Amino acid sequence: MATTDRQATTLALAHALSAAERGLAVIPLSRTKLPALRSPHRDDPESRPCHGECGRLGHGVYDASTDPARIRELFAAAPWATGYGIACGLPPHHLIGVDLDTKTGTDSSTALRELALRHLFTIPDTVVVLTPSGGRHLWLTGPPDVAVPNSAGRLAPGIDIRGAGGYLVGPGSRTDHGAYTTAPGTAHLAPAACPPALLRLLLPPPRPVHPATHPSAGDHGQGLVQFVLAAHEGQRNTRLFWAACRAYENGIGPALVAPLVDAALNTGLTEREARATIASAARMTGHRP
Repeated sequence: MATTDRQATTLALAHALSAAERGLAVIPLSRTKLPALRSPHRDDPESRPCHGECGRLGHGVYDASTDPARIRELFAAAPWATGYGIACGLPPHHLIGVDLDTKTGTDSSTALRELALRHLFTIPDTVVVLTPSGGRHLWLTGPPDVAVPNSAGRLAPGIDIRGAGGYLVGPGSRTDHGAYTTAPGTAHLAPAACPPALLRLLLPPPRPVHPATHPSAGDHGQGLVQFVLAAHEGQRNTRLFWAACRAYENGIGPALVAPLVDAALNTGLTEREARATIASAARMTGHRP
């Protein structure tokens, strides 16, 4: 390995350990920005999906850790790593990354400002990471009971979102195209809370549903209840939060608490989890739970 690569790996490890001290779970990345460790199941197409249960390394963001010993182990297994990724959606920060790209023909920064004007929110002062291509990554935090999905261009062309299951390239990483650096004046900041109006835009829209039959729901409320009932494992809290937000925004939140709790119980959530999520939606929309 060239001396410059060894230096890049040493620096990447140092930056990764520093990020871990701030509660950010990290993995080593290669110069291509991909996880440096390949899947141990790559030669077995018949293998069942594994998120690290096998005990081996190479499961992408599922390897992410804040434990210094574990991070050193990951980098020791990938001595070619020149960067590190920060896993999004994990406690304590529940990081959300807003990736403002600079693709030809798009002005993602202007698009974000237009969204902010249209939906009445302001991007707070927060960590900003500059990419080698001239783009920017804005670091925001989300509530612990909401899983923001990854998306590419759904908000507007050139705006990608890194949420649960995704990762951001950490500042100090080196890639084939250059280095990622923290924007001046933002390195000392903690990731700021995602504005509620923006958070609602980041959550998935409801799918077409069949009407429910709960007597106290009403037509629109029936659809929200059915939306929660259709949730699969991994999306139960997200769907419940989204439905509760819509209910409070439409003035039927208090009347729909009981039907939504019943629906959540049917999906496998506990009553305590369901009521906490609905209360969070009430607060997010400016109502008293």
